[in-house]
Amino acid sequence: MIEIAPVTHDLGDFKVRRTLPARSRTMVGPFIFVDQFGPAKLPAGHGMDVRPHPHINLATVTYLFEGAIEHRDSLGTRQVIHPGAVNLMTAGKGIVHSERSPAETRPVGPVFYGMQTWLALPDGKEELDPAFEHAGGDALPLVEGEGVSARVLMGSLWGKTAGVTQHSQTIYADVMLDKGATLPIDPDADERAVLLTEGAASLGGHPLELFTLYLLAPASAWR
Repeated sequence: MIEIAPVTHDLGDFKVRRTLPARSRTMVGPFIFVDQFGPAKLPAGHGMDVRPHPHINLATVTYLFEGAIEHRDSLGTRQVIHPGAVNLMTAGKGIVHSERSPAETRPVGPVFYGMQTWLALPDGKEELDPAFEHAGGDALPLVEGEGVSARVLMGSLWGKTAGVTQHSQTIYADVMLDKGATLPIDPDADERAVLLTEGAASLGGHPLELFTLYLLAPASAWR
């Protein structure tokens, strides 16, 4: 097991923690950037204001645990994301977008807490036409078991498939465990990673640190 501690960027009102790329590992499957931001509550009248900036030859996936973010882009898209939904922006041959706290959240001080991951596009598809899709509700199925539930954000897991475009085959899920519950991790995938965003958990008896990325050896069984 390889541990990658995050590099933390303090942006004043909130922090962004990046685990990929790292010196020890640049990618896991198609994932080339793994960023976690918050939890944060901004002062009344303030907000997140990531100004318009370009992306090219990749895709970004935004997922929130708390709060709301408004996405705008050069395709004319304007979409507010809330917990339980995914924003997939395929930059392809080029797109410009911004991310801001919605106006209605600013008077009392916005809260936000979530993940943004960037995926490399497959060889030959780097110059796709740019696109944006918002998926929520039934498009992100919830799989439930004894003490365990998983929101499938991309790919297929335990017989359920997310209604989100996959440019490269992968599995991305938000897994929630009750106290004392366990979850076996499928050994078949060549590259697997786990990141703890809240609470306490262990992997093979090894306690996990918050916001650290844990890479699991191929063909090894874990729980």
